[in-house]
Amino acid sequence: MLQSKLSSRVAVRSGRAVSPAVVPHFAAHGPALPVVGAALPRTSAVASKRQQNLNRLNVVANVAAVEAPRAYQAPGKGLKQVNVVYKFGGSSVRDAERMREVADIICSFPQYLPCVVLSAMGKTTNMLLECGDLALRTPTDKIGDLAPLRGIRKLHLDTCDELGIEPAVRAEVEHLINELQQLLIGISIMQDLTPRAKDSLVSFGERLSTRIFASYMRVQGVPARQHDAWELGLTTTDDFTNADVIYEASLPAIAASLAPKAGQPVEVPIVTGFLGRGQTTGAITTLGRGGSDLTATVLGAALSLPEVQVWKDVDGVLTSDPRIVPSTRPVNELTFEEATELAYFGAQVLHPQAMQPAIRSGKMNVRVKNSYNREAPGTIISSERDLACSVVTSIVLKSNVTLVDIISTRMMGQYGFLSTVFDAFRRHKISVDVVATSEVSVSLTLDPKKISGAPEDELGQLQGELSKIAGVSYRKGLAIVSLICNVEKTSEILMRTFSVFQREGIRVVMMSQGASKTNISLVVDGERGVEAVKLLHKEFFDGPSVCSNTLGVTVGLGANGNGHSNN
Repeated sequence: MLQSKLSSRVAVRSGRAVSPAVVPHFAAHGPALPVVGAALPRTSAVASKRQQNLNRLNVVANVAAVEAPRAYQAPGKGLKQVNVVYKFGGSSVRDAERMREVADIICSFPQYLPCVVLSAMGKTTNMLLECGDLALRTPTDKIGDLAPLRGIRKLHLDTCDELGIEPAVRAEVEHLINELQQLLIGISIMQDLTPRAKDSLVSFGERLSTRIFASYMRVQGVPARQHDAWELGLTTTDDFTNADVIYEASLPAIAASLAPKAGQPVEVPIVTGFLGRGQTTGAITTLGRGGSDLTATVLGAALSLPEVQVWKDVDGVLTSDPRIVPSTRPVNELTFEEATELAYFGAQVLHPQAMQPAIRSGKMNVRVKNSYNREAPGTIISSERDLACSVVTSIVLKSNVTLVDIISTRMMGQYGFLSTVFDAFRRHKISVDVVATSEVSVSLTLDPKKISGAPEDELGQLQGELSKIAGVSYRKGLAIVSLICNVEKTSEILMRTFSVFQREGIRVVMMSQGASKTNISLVVDGERGVEAVKLLHKEFFDGPSVCSNTLGVTVGLGANGNGHSNN
């Protein structure tokens, strides 16, 4: 009788019905669920008592599962092998409500058995980084009071309670948060936040979100198993905070890890995005901000899948930043080359390296979809597309860039000038965005956020070194306006662009057409960057179009000669 009441209480607390399918999962895989308490330092009596409580709560959860009806239909009915990868970003899993929606999306497409890659919940990564910064100036006995740490604890434990996840997993979540606090205490003691420690710090976001979500799926009757990406074999260089995937080691290991196992039930893999394991150090590494996109495409390439779906909070890749241009609209198709250029020059839709696994695969497409609008077709990114009706595809803005002019008439006719210049940038670990050259001069732009040390110090040292062979000057606070376009129509694009700029008095400081043949970049005064984007978007995307098709977005010369449309 008491157990029946407890079962009803657990079922009500979960907010959704749970399924009898949970019981065989526990029977077959119960030992694989981490009993986190066993890893905590404590006396054997306390350990025994806590384990008894966990066992009792698990029994209650199992009984509730038997009594409750099924909430979701497990995806991939009849399939034994994953046939698609879904990636959901932080805004898509920001709270319990959004996690329910993501679960519903996953179970809405019965033809797919997905591998699911998740980012950290909401702004958790930002809060973790804030915790690290605060720990450097906070006494150890005050670490537990850090506001972002309290926020992380509350968000994840409240989500556990709202979703009614398995008690053993809730205990694991608590343990991870306590482990996070211990790491912050270590940072406080050492007064140092190394790149290696920073990667370990931010890894808690994905490790928490995937455990919570996998447990929720199981409670809802969908067999699912959480995986840390490195356990599957995702191996990287040891470049902490921005590691590169080592494909030769990663792809076969992941394929073997996710291959169907004889005698084991089919489960939906729930994988941490953004994370890997350093090949030499064995430490946790990260793939750079937005690296969950790259995790998804690496998994897709490893499994030789035809498509990876990246679920965001927009209806696909857009013609510009909607915060700048309210009338922006989705683009139906992109090439990998176009998507890479967009990401590199500031579009926030995809990680700059996310296309590389798809290119290596040679047969995998990437589709960008909206988790808030699942019926939207999204943007399909593939190796090639018909550019006959395309002039400008998208316009992006990169603000707060620095222009460096390097001029040396002494190098007229001398070999080695460019190699000397770029070798200096290499030694100082300064990444270059846009370059324009002549025989005696080089102009290039830098993103201060990508300079490894303090920007002022690094630029000062670089200037001192290059001044031995050339005159060096800087201009800060500029902006790059990049037109991802069909450069077969460069003459038309430049004619119309400079016509707009001349009319509005916008001066172009530097221009570069990328070797990729998909990008024209214009450097303008930073104060006029937003205005330039708005004007060019109106020029190339507004007005009637003489080039259209049934697929949706097209870009063609307006009938009145004043604009383009992709309606």
